Amino acid sequence: LRASSCTRTAYAYTNARRPETRWKEARDELAAMGLSSTIDYLVECCHLVLQHTSLLPHANPGVCSAEEMRKLREATLSQGIMLESLAAHLLLPGAPHHRSPDKAPNRRLQALETAGELRVPFTTGLLIGIGETRLERLEALAAIRESHRRHQHIQEVIIQPFRAKQDTGMAASEDASPAELEWTIMAAVHMLAPVGIPVQTPPNLSLPHELQRLLSLGVTDFGGISPGVTPDFVNPEKPWPLVQELRAHTEA
Repeated sequence: LRASSCTRTAYAYTNARRPETRWKEARDELAAMGLSSTIDYLVECCHLVLQHTSLLPHANPGVCSAEEMRKLREATLSQGIMLESLAAHLLLPGAPHHRSPDKAPNRRLQALETAGELRVPFTTGLLIGIGETRLERLEALAAIRESHRRHQHIQEVIIQPFRAKQDTGMAASEDASPAELEWTIMAAVHMLAPVGIPVQTPPNLSLPHELQRLLSLGVTDFGGISPGVTPDFVNPEKPWPLVQELRAHTEA
């Protein structure tokens, strides 16, 4: 929900790892549909969205090859992947990104570059509060800015605060604090606004009384919300705010 307009968008998510490379059941199910990969399945789904609804698909399938991005470009309005962090130590044993090869900074940065080279409108962002330093956040924002300077393709940057979840390895970890979220938003606005990149933060991951403060710091985008239609599938325990509540905050 932008302050100036609202676009109806269908968000399409798939597993960042290719299930068909590991499980015969996935290969068999894809083959039964005449498809060879999960990306091909996603492309077909996006074509169906375009054919049968008024929604515009946005794909967020994880790290993709150039050929996969080209396929998706024919069926989507835009694509995206969260850079999250450039902190290599987050890949070490016991750290949040351990055993997650697609989270490697070089792979995420290459995805930004590939999208730019293919002229794909792209969304990316930072996940803060998972063990990175403020300096590492600045380095990630600088990398996003420089990629955009080369290609002019980043349509927004999401600053997402970490929220602990039950039954996960980080269930006992502290949430990113409001102060850290505010600091990072201010840094992002300072670094990205001059090159024309809007800064977004999810409104359901902050308390209602905090949202006007975030707007005053330069947030210009609340991202996609669908109260009463779907939950936030990434954070289902955090209900969406109502549209009229966000409208009141933005108009104020």
